[in-house]
Amino acid sequence: MSTSLAERFRGYLPVVIDIETGGFNAKTDAVLEIAAVFVSFEDERLVTGKIVHHHVTPKIGTNIEPASLKITGIDLTDPKRNSISEQEAFRDLFLQVRAELKTHSCQRAILVAHNAAFDQQFINSVCERSGINRNPFHPFSFIDTASLSALAVGHTVLSKACARAGVDFDTRSAHSAIYDAQKTADLFCTIVNRWQSLGGWPLADKWT
Repeated sequence: MSTSLAERFRGYLPVVIDIETGGFNAKTDAVLEIAAVFVSFEDERLVTGKIVHHHVTPKIGTNIEPASLKITGIDLTDPKRNSISEQEAFRDLFLQVRAELKTHSCQRAILVAHNAAFDQQFINSVCERSGINRNPFHPFSFIDTASLSALAVGHTVLSKACARAGVDFDTRSAHSAIYDAQKTADLFCTIVNRWQSLGGWPLADKWT
């Protein structure tokens, strides 16, 4: 009998998220890019799947720090960005999350991210300021791959944790939402699968 996401994660659907922003303050700073990676089980191993990615037009009145643009390399004047509004981007993401919830018979989505509190704060703030009422993510619980990495490989920086876990990481591509989300998803799957191979799932008698 194959493992299901609902069984493995107590009815939750893990969705790996990365958000690039105009600063660190979720209440005042703009969302510039968002990416999500869905996961599933294949042959008893957690693997990455569908990707959702949007460039986001900064909401009027939100702040953008020049230092943030320098770090991310985002050019807001680039016409090839094909950006959409916060409301459009998040409503589309949530629509696709809800479809995955139904597919995997999960009750609610749970955010998976590296330093997940940061991304969760921005998701909640966007819902508040853009009038989005149906947020499929748990409002305060999340799975933080930085914490998982501290336990599993002894490092919390994404690039270093990936290197120790055997996940390829190109630092020149970092700070792109789609790249960071993909690498975070690879890291998450690697840690979960390694834990399973060590007897962590299903729970062995030695844990009781």
